[in-house]
Amino acid sequence: MSIKNIRLEVMQFLENKVEGFMDQYLIPVEKIWQPSDFLPQSGSDTFLEEVKELRELAKDLPYDFWVAMVGDTVTEEALPTYESWLMDVEGIDNVERNAWSKWVRQWTGEENRHGDVLNKYLYLSGRINMREVEITTQYLLSDGFDIGTDRDPYKNFVYTSFQELATYISHNRVSQLAKSYGDNKLSKMCKMIAGDEMRHHHAYSHFVQEIFNVDPNGMMLAFHDMMKRKITMPAVFLRESGQEVGSAFEQFSNSAQRIGVYTATDYVEIMQKLIEKWEIEKITGLADEAEKARDYVMRLPARMAKVAERFVIPPDAFTFKWVEPATIK
Repeated sequence: MSIKNIRLEVMQFLENKVEGFMDQYLIPVEKIWQPSDFLPQSGSDTFLEEVKELRELAKDLPYDFWVAMVGDTVTEEALPTYESWLMDVEGIDNVERNAWSKWVRQWTGEENRHGDVLNKYLYLSGRINMREVEITTQYLLSDGFDIGTDRDPYKNFVYTSFQELATYISHNRVSQLAKSYGDNKLSKMCKMIAGDEMRHHHAYSHFVQEIFNVDPNGMMLAFHDMMKRKITMPAVFLRESGQEVGSAFEQFSNSAQRIGVYTATDYVEIMQKLIEKWEIEKITGLADEAEKARDYVMRLPARMAKVAERFVIPPDAFTFKWVEPATIK
């Protein structure tokens, strides 16, 4: 049986568990928070006063903070790309609306709130050139992305397990920074987004664990392949108006590292957490190729940590069109 057919069979085997995954890891629409819970309401008599307070607090937030916020927002708003990508994965791409595709739609519904609330906050802050941000978002959607997973569900679930934890770290650090600058409302908003990302991380890593239980050799090889090629960030093609594809990503990444939102060390630590979560060292009965893949994965965090230690974060030398001057009248 081909690798593709084995993966499809495993996805079909696990499909009867997906309803339980949704109950465990997703929150009903009527019970989950919504963007309007964290933003001034335009119909309220106190709307203008609340916006003024939001803008006053925004004046004290540093440049790199805003770059990280915009990058996070644009990444979240590229959600249509992620949904279409997941819907095309083997075992999910079912015209009969199977349980896996139902998971993707409900997961998308939860993720969609993140871009909504962040975009509206940026608009109200007075610190952001929204037209430039909108151009960047449209470019990112138009340019798409290539994360090296093809339609392989094993590789895709490794990717989402990693990426959801990375976005948790990023949003949680933004929350901590906002709180340190006295913006408790923004801090709470980003904390709630981070909470969603952590739930989603637990879900996708659970999917991987289930696959390890059924097909340990195939799952180990997929994990090895994704770690060897390195996890590509979803905003890797980030660009501003008049720029080439991907030209803004490195500068965005540098800003995030300078301010401690997401660093090379975080990448290594996520890798180690996944190894521990899936108890890679304890998996038995592997074929020779999978054993070699496991050995590679187990050694990789130490090797990557040495690279991260040598990484030098460049000084601030790039000016984004996204961020307006701090003075607000």
